[in-house]
Amino acid sequence: MAVLRPRPLRFSHPLLLAVAAAVVLLAALLPGGVARAASLTQVGSFGSNPGNLAMYAYRPDGLGAGRPLVVLLHGCTQNATGYFTNSGWRKYADQWNFALVLPQTGSANNSSGCYNWFQTGDTTRGQGEAASVRAMVAYAVANFGTDPGRVYVSGLSAGGAMAAVMLATYPDVFAAGSIGAGLAYRCASSLTQASSCQYGATSRTPRQWGDLVRGAYPGHSGPYPRVAIWQGSADHTVVPANAAQLRDQWTDVRGVSQTATSTQSLTGGTTLRTYGNDDVRLYEISGMGHGLPVDPGSGADQCGATAAYFLDTICSAYHDARFFRLDGGAPPPTPTPTPTPTPTVSPVCATSSNYAHTTAGRAYQSGGYTYARGSGDAMGLWNVSVIHTLKRTGTDHWVLADGQC
Repeated sequence: MAVLRPRPLRFSHPLLLAVAAAVVLLAALLPGGVARAASLTQVGSFGSNPGNLAMYAYRPDGLGAGRPLVVLLHGCTQNATGYFTNSGWRKYADQWNFALVLPQTGSANNSSGCYNWFQTGDTTRGQGEAASVRAMVAYAVANFGTDPGRVYVSGLSAGGAMAAVMLATYPDVFAAGSIGAGLAYRCASSLTQASSCQYGATSRTPRQWGDLVRGAYPGHSGPYPRVAIWQGSADHTVVPANAAQLRDQWTDVRGVSQTATSTQSLTGGTTLRTYGNDDVRLYEISGMGHGLPVDPGSGADQCGATAAYFLDTICSAYHDARFFRLDGGAPPPTPTPTPTPTPTVSPVCATSSNYAHTTAGRAYQSGGYTYARGSGDAMGLWNVSVIHTLKRTGTDHWVLADGQC
């Protein structure tokens, strides 16, 4: 039986040529020549992993050599995929062409899936979870071609506290960081202390907070990272006193005053206070509970999706990406700052109980704890037994000054 063979097609008409080209393109998109958009991918082996973490990475299509890298640290009960999906960071990684690395911990490390930000074995340079995250950065620099001079870290809750750990233990690796609803480095070194830090204020001066960071890597001789801090005023999981402590810690190591140089109002009930020459930022969000600020929408400064612990207020990823200068370095469009007046009063010191300080107007109490008026310095329990010295450095502005007057 004769075999019927199809005659070869001859495309001579321009329309037929266009159809043929489309068929070739379609074939390239089908399995065997699949052209997929970039996606979050797990990296099976990234080097030393003493902290028993998993590594996920996102490289936008067309990622060039020498581009920045942002490390994102999820909160308790979360994972890398959920954080990638909801935080809003993917939008700006695509738009401004930088890579993302998302470490992931789990119940094998912590029953709630939290980073162990309070365990010295995981918060010391070269050890535990901190060392694993550092190894992921080294892997990304070596294999993705990212710029080792433009590495940043951001996180939420336990991930925010772990971001502070990375900034303190590896100030030579990270240029800047963002801490969402997090805690100061070495606020705690045990689970019991961790609960005390989360739910109350810890009585330390800015210098004492700064010394904890300086002690994390005594050999460091360069500048410390710039830091942005995010805090909801109605956060009852990590109380607002922690934001003030973070501010004290990082302004001290940056060598700038704990008095804001400018204050401005942003969307979502957000107040931004800037310290030094944009060394430290403190974003305080009125009425927001415990979570990462997002703002779903298509606007340039909108991002993310609402979910558990992703709260619709303001797009923190947008402001952090610009703080990190990932958009090319131009400052974000914001209202004209209102400068904080330079103090014109002579310094005055007063030593008394926390109760007496509040009745005299030098401090205030919130939730049973005492804070210096103006600076917000944490002073401990509101009672007649705790004694502190406060120093007036401006009109209605007092700072904790134990042993300094």
